[in-house]
Amino acid sequence: KLRNTLRWLLGSLHHYSDETRVPHDEMPELERYVLHRLAELDETVRKGYADYDFKRVMTAVFSFATVDLSAFYFDIRKDALYCDPASSRTRHACLTVLHEIFAHVTTWLAPMLPFTMEEVWLSRFPEDEGSVHLLAFPAVDAGWRDEALADKWRKVRRVRRVVTGALEIERAGKRIGSSLEAAPVVYVDDPELRAAVEGVDLAEISITSQAGLGEGDAPAYAYRLEEVPGVAVAFALAEGRKCARSWKILPEVGSDPDYPDITPRDAKAMREFEAAKIAAE
Repeated sequence: KLRNTLRWLLGSLHHYSDETRVPHDEMPELERYVLHRLAELDETVRKGYADYDFKRVMTAVFSFATVDLSAFYFDIRKDALYCDPASSRTRHACLTVLHEIFAHVTTWLAPMLPFTMEEVWLSRFPEDEGSVHLLAFPAVDAGWRDEALADKWRKVRRVRRVVTGALEIERAGKRIGSSLEAAPVVYVDDPELRAAVEGVDLAEISITSQAGLGEGDAPAYAYRLEEVPGVAVAFALAEGRKCARSWKILPEVGSDPDYPDITPRDAKAMREFEAAKIAAE
C-alpha cells in the first residue's frame, strides 16, 4: 500500500516545477489543511525518533499515507491533476503540496525503510552522488499550522463519510457504477457541521458530478450514519451528458462548439494542451 502511494506521488510529480509553486496563503483550503497535517505529523515523527519509539513513527506515517492521502486528498485531487488546464492554480497548488509530502515522507521513513526510500528518492532525483540518507528531515514552515482550519476540515470529513456511505449503498445496489453518476443532496442539521460545509464544493470533496446542501428536514429515505448524527444524504442521479474526458455528468457538456463532447473546463485544458504541442513543434 505504501509503495503504491509513493508510486502515484512519483507519477504526479513528473509535472511539478519550482516555477509554478503556489505560496501557502494563495492555496485552496484543502491544500492548506494537508500542510497543517504535515506539520502535525512532523512533530510526532521527531518526538518518536527522539524517544526511539520507531513503531509510533511508522504507525503515524503509514496512517497518514493511507487515510489522509490515498483515501482522501489524492482521491479528491485526481480530477484537478488529470483534467484541469495546465495553467490551473488548483493544479499547481496540489503539485506544490505533493512536492512537500514527498520530501517529508521519504526522509521520515528512510531510517526504517532504507532501501525502499532510496529507490523512491533516486527514481525522482537520479543523481550519481545523491541519496535520501544524506538529507535531514525538512523543516516545517510555522505558518502551516492552522488549528481553526484543521477543525473545520475535520468536520467536513465527517460529513463526507456519510456521503461516501450513501454512495456505497447505491453502488452495491447496482444503481450506479461510479460516484460520478451521482448528485447527492446533503442535509446537515448540526449547526457546527453545517457551518463547516457551507461554501465547500461538496461535489468536489465527494467525487460526484453534482451535489447540493439541502434545506429543511431530510426525507425519511435519506441515508444516515449513526456515528455522524445530524447528517443525512438523499441520493439522486446526476443530470446532463457524460464528459468524454473527465467522465463527469453535467448539463454544460457540449456547450463549447469546438469540443462537443466535453465540459468547458476540459475544453480549456485541451486548447492549452494543443497550443503547447504546436509551440513545441
